[in-house]
Amino acid sequence: MSEATSLLATAEAWLAQDPDDETRAELAGLVERARVSDDVAVAELHDRFDTRLQFGTAGLRGRIEAGSNRMNRVLVSQAAAGLAAYLLEQAPAGVTPSVVIGYDGRKNSAVFASDTAELMAGAGVRAILLPRLLPTPVLAFAVRFFDASAGVMVTASHNPPADNGYKVYLGGEHHGSQIVSPADAAIAAHIERIAETALVQDLPRSDGFEIAGDDVVDAYVAETAAVAPAPAGSQLRVVYTAMHGVGWETTRRVFETAGYPAPELVTEQIDPDPTFRTVSFPNPEEPGALDLSFATARAVGADLIIANDPDADRLAIAIPDDAVPSGFRRLTGNEVGLLLGWRAAQAASAALDGDAAPEGTLACSIVSSPALRIVAEAHGLEFRETLTGFKWISRTPGMLFGFEEALGYLVNPGTVRDKDGISAAVAFLGLATASAQAGESVAELLDRFADTFGSFGSDQISIRYAELSRIGEVMSGLRALPPTELAGVRVTRIDDLADGFEALPPSDVLRVWLDDGTRVMIRPSGTEPKLKVYVDVQSADGDADERAATVAARLAALRTDLTALVS
Repeated sequence: MSEATSLLATAEAWLAQDPDDETRAELAGLVERARVSDDVAVAELHDRFDTRLQFGTAGLRGRIEAGSNRMNRVLVSQAAAGLAAYLLEQAPAGVTPSVVIGYDGRKNSAVFASDTAELMAGAGVRAILLPRLLPTPVLAFAVRFFDASAGVMVTASHNPPADNGYKVYLGGEHHGSQIVSPADAAIAAHIERIAETALVQDLPRSDGFEIAGDDVVDAYVAETAAVAPAPAGSQLRVVYTAMHGVGWETTRRVFETAGYPAPELVTEQIDPDPTFRTVSFPNPEEPGALDLSFATARAVGADLIIANDPDADRLAIAIPDDAVPSGFRRLTGNEVGLLLGWRAAQAASAALDGDAAPEGTLACSIVSSPALRIVAEAHGLEFRETLTGFKWISRTPGMLFGFEEALGYLVNPGTVRDKDGISAAVAFLGLATASAQAGESVAELLDRFADTFGSFGSDQISIRYAELSRIGEVMSGLRALPPTELAGVRVTRIDDLADGFEALPPSDVLRVWLDDGTRVMIRPSGTEPKLKVYVDVQSADGDADERAATVAARLAALRTDLTALVS
């Protein structure tokens, strides 16, 4: 059989088991074009069927289209059946495994969740479907609330509108954290077996799954509101946006239960909308994503902007700043993470009885600010770095707080073992409110952090390549001929994490240390054909303005050199 014939046969076999009218129709059109040797259609079929989506940094995630390398009902059904087989295999004799399933407001999220519930129930797994579209943190909480064997969240988080995804969590000894090795490989093997040996229409289904009651949401709200009850006295004027996602209903209840006044809303973005019509990219990190929030904040004279991404597992904060045209500046993920980490460290110290030493660990990913280590050491706490992703951060023993610079924060590890943009929002709101009542703005709080621990600055460079192979070439070139200096400062050490480093599992990451304490991290993206470079600079010399100027100048010089190095 020729390669072209084999490709067409694979696509036709997929067509025969696709229950979705939309994806079946668009694939049928591609197949017809490929039959007449349309090169574009043939290339598209290769892209869709030469491989299949694998569990990456954030589970399964891709465009909603037909094919094994896309998100669709066939792939989701195979994933659900494979996960069910894994759970049954892992369950002790005589014990029925269980799974709780959540979904957000993206296209096909409810359909994918329903398919998963039916297939789990059909396989003999107790399946519990959350009562309506809800944030990812509620699903992560629900895994522990129900003492479930696993959890599935159908979401693509802050990806483009055409995408959807499938996050998997494990209960029991994993405490509701996202899957890591070797579970991911074992689940993938079951999925592959299902895909090779069974048709989707032949997989057993059942409508005998459960619909969870509101008690799980009520419990999440109560636990999350307890993170930071409102201090007595005057409150801040806050603007909130859900970024067209599912965060507002739950966030409103948390703020209300904690005793905070209702925020001003970015009404255009407050309800779930799978088209994300007001933003080109529904990620609060992206330029322009917070423009409507800035406009609303200017109109009402806000003190603070709180933004969740569409599934509310991330948090963005913006504060007034007359030095920028919008009048508001979004804080970096490191700035928010360091303030929340400082809050956690101070709380641990305040809770001490007598001369007892504080216990607990502050954790962050290897690409997040190294300043968290200094905060931990200053308060007598442990510090731990992990690989990128909350599936690693959440597993830190004795964790009090964890964060990653990509707007992810874990402030209540006893409740949720994943990043949680809602609990982080109420924690930051409590922090900012208490500071304001003491006569200190968030900007002034950041200055006090710099006075206490030194000035830190971060930058990120993303280089997108037309050919995925170019990423490997660049990483190999850096390993073969590493730089000896950057921006005029000597390189003192390079840690290659490819074979593991100290307590870190192997990862395709280079960590470069410079003579002035600067740290540079270079790694491929886990979700896109990009190389990412993270730069962290620090300065303790001079007054606050001089330190800030030094950090800014160093970041600018390093950006120039590093962009040239990896381009």
